[in-house]
Amino acid sequence: MAITIRVPNALRNLTDDQGKLQADGTTVREVFGSLGERHPGLLERITEEDGELRRFLNVFVNGDDIRFESDLDTRVGDGDEISIVPSIAGG
Repeated sequence: MAITIRVPNALRNLTDDQGKLQADGTTVREVFGSLGERHPGLLERITEEDGELRRFLNVFVNGDDIRFESDLDTRVGDGDEISIVPSIAGG
């Protein structure tokens, strides 16, 4: 099962400058765990010490915000796309 993960510029230093990655898993949490094994430091930039998603990141599965689904336990399937999007603040 292949899931595509879109990585923002701010995290590409941890992915050998790759903007798109492939990983396996049945939930967003599993996919991120798989990425963390292959790209040291990446999981720590995505999740807090308690394992939950960092506040300043938004994660979408096929365009749907996982915070309105099951957060990191949102189910994913073959061909799905996960996008990691840093929050933007301004004023």
